[in-house]
Amino acid sequence: MEQHIYSVSDLNNLVKDLLDSEPALSRVYVRGEISNYKLYPSGHHYFSLKDAEGAVRCVLFRGRAAGLRFQPADGMKVIALGQVTLFVRDGAYQLQCASLIPEGVGDLHMAFEQLKEKLYREGLFDEDHKKPLPPFPRTIAVITSSAGDVIHDICTTLRPRWPMAKIMLLPVRVQGPEAPPEIVGALRYVNRHKLADIIITGRGGGSMEDLWAFNDERVARAIYASDIPVISAVGHEPDVTIADFAADVRAATPTRAAELAAPNQTEVLAQLQSLRLHMLRAQSKRLELLRRRAGDLAARRVLTDPMAVVSDKHLLLDRAQRDLGRAALGRLAEPKRELAALAASLDALSPLKVLGRGFAVVADATGAPLRRAADVPVGSQIEAKLAEGSLLCRVEEARE
Repeated sequence: MEQHIYSVSDLNNLVKDLLDSEPALSRVYVRGEISNYKLYPSGHHYFSLKDAEGAVRCVLFRGRAAGLRFQPADGMKVIALGQVTLFVRDGAYQLQCASLIPEGVGDLHMAFEQLKEKLYREGLFDEDHKKPLPPFPRTIAVITSSAGDVIHDICTTLRPRWPMAKIMLLPVRVQGPEAPPEIVGALRYVNRHKLADIIITGRGGGSMEDLWAFNDERVARAIYASDIPVISAVGHEPDVTIADFAADVRAATPTRAAELAAPNQTEVLAQLQSLRLHMLRAQSKRLELLRRRAGDLAARRVLTDPMAVVSDKHLLLDRAQRDLGRAALGRLAEPKRELAALAASLDALSPLKVLGRGFAVVADATGAPLRRAADVPVGSQIEAKLAEGSLLCRVEEARE
């Protein structure tokens, strides 16, 4: 019997057909640790699953990978579901995966933790970025399903609490693959047109799968980018989503979100009344102080007797005039005494005193006093001044 000789590719194809036709290998679960993980630009994922004894090559094609809710990584322990087949080119068998499930935790939980860690590192949860809520909002936008209880609970809480606020509903889906882009679009629409002072987004309770739209990275980034403060109200008290971390304020329930969004008008009125009483008391006290001050001013002499000031000034002027006169007299007394002494001295030296004792002053015709007889020609006229009157004389003879 002639022995058939196979080519390498024929042999590989034969083995591939045998593997593909075996029902037990068409759907197998394999537990192992991911190693040599690589994501190619084509979108296909290549890695190996290993345990303490061995390893097997694995591939997860792009179409299947679209359903992953977590990011595979080296060292991660998973359970892979797939078909055992052979890669003809290399002649190596591999596990063609249909899905991956993190071992010990669900894939949703794994995806949640991975996205939470990623966004935390990027700073999307930083407290410094969170915006304060306006104290008295005029318009509150609610991004949720129009058919759910969220909008009903919010309206029921807000109407009696703060009826001045306008509630604007932007209906979106809150579950399913279409929900994240609709929520993102509503957030951007409210911000673009500045339609509200506060945004509330959320939904009622449910499973992790039901709430998954609010664990979507696109929704978290849209909340972070919002210029209008966002309150996240997803599920009930135990439920926590990525949207809660990215929002400016997290509310445990939609009712609590309404309470956080607006004040209680009863409390505001009470505060206003308290402020009003405080202002009235303060003004009353101030008016009483002003009244007392006005009374003190009215009792002052300047108002009761306006001319008293003038009279006082007259007295001061008279006193100043008297003091000035005394000072002037005091300063003039000594010069007067000196003047009197000088006058007495001059009087003693005065020719008139000499004349009073019987002497005479003789002067020529020009009035110049005569001192020598030789200076007077005979026959000239001279004048002799006496104490009382004068004599006109003619010189008859001059004697030396």
